[in-house]
Amino acid sequence: MKKILANDGMEKEGIALLEKAGYIVITENAAQAELADVINENGYVALTVRSATKVNKAVIDKCPGLRLIARGGVGMDNIDVDYAKSKNIQVVNTPAASSLSVAELVFGHIFSMARLLDFSNKKMPENGQKEFAQLKKTCSKGIELNGKTLGIIGFGRIGQAVGKIGVSLGMRILAYDPYISDANLELDLPVNPKVKVNVKTTTLDEVLSHSDFISMHVPGGEVITAKEIKMMKKGVMLVNAARGGVINESDLIEGLNSGHIAHAALDVFTGEPAPKKEILSHPKISLSPHIGGSTEEAQQRIAVELAEKIIHFLQ
Repeated sequence: MKKILANDGMEKEGIALLEKAGYIVITENAAQAELADVINENGYVALTVRSATKVNKAVIDKCPGLRLIARGGVGMDNIDVDYAKSKNIQVVNTPAASSLSVAELVFGHIFSMARLLDFSNKKMPENGQKEFAQLKKTCSKGIELNGKTLGIIGFGRIGQAVGKIGVSLGMRILAYDPYISDANLELDLPVNPKVKVNVKTTTLDEVLSHSDFISMHVPGGEVITAKEIKMMKKGVMLVNAARGGVINESDLIEGLNSGHIAHAALDVFTGEPAPKKEILSHPKISLSPHIGGSTEEAQQRIAVELAEKIIHFLQ
C-alpha cells in the first residue's frame, strides 16, 4: 500500500477518503531537519504540508521516491515548486478551499476597526469601571461600512470573496489586479436566481487614492510603502491577510503615528513567527496570529480537496 505523510496534519474527512482509496496516511510530524530521512526510511510517495513545513531543494534532492507534494492552502512559498517539477514531482495546492475563511477574517478586522472594537476590548477590562463614560465617548466615533469604498489589491479568488461580502454590505468596490480585467461576483444569498455583480478592475493609483478601506490579497512582494501611503486618503484603514511584508511595517507605523492611517489590521507579519514588538504593542493595529484560512470548515474543505487531488495524480 502507498504511504502518505501529512506532516502538518490533515482533517479526518481527507484521511478517510485516502484510506478508502487504499492509501496509508501518517500524521506524525517529522522535524524539518529529519524530514528527508523520515520520507526515505518509510517509503512515502506523497507529502502534504501547510505553512510550517519547508520543502526546499535539499529535501527534494534527498527524496527520489517522492512523487507528489501537496500544499493545503493557497500560497506555495514554502515549496521549491519549479525545482520539484524539474525532478518530476507533481506539486498541487488547494487555492479555493480557504477563500471564504480569509474573507470573513478580513471583515472581522474591518468591523473591529470601524467600530473601535479592538480598542474597546483592550481598554474595557483595564478602565471600564472608572472611565466608562469617557470610553463610551471615545468609542462612539466609529463609522458604518455601508456607502464606504473598499479597495482590494489582488482580485483573485480571495479578493473576489472579500468583494462579495463588501457588496452585500453596501460598499463600493475598487479592485486592482494586473491579470484580471473584470469579475462577476455571485453573491451568496438564499435567493434564486442568484444575484451577480460585475466589477471591473482599475488602476492601483485609483484604489489607493479613493478607498476608505484597503485589503491586500497578493502573493508577495512589497506593495505598500511610504510612497503608496502618501497617495491614500487621510483616515484610511488597511488590512493585510495575504503575506508578511506586503505592507512595509516601518512605513505602516509611521503612517499610523502621523494619523494619515487611522487603523490597520494584520494577520501576517514580517519575521513571522516572531513579529516586531512595536507592531504587537501598537494601539492602532488589530492583530491575529496568521489564522486567515484556519477555520474548521476550511480545514475540512482543504483535506477533502487534497485527498481528491492526491488520488487523481497518484492513480
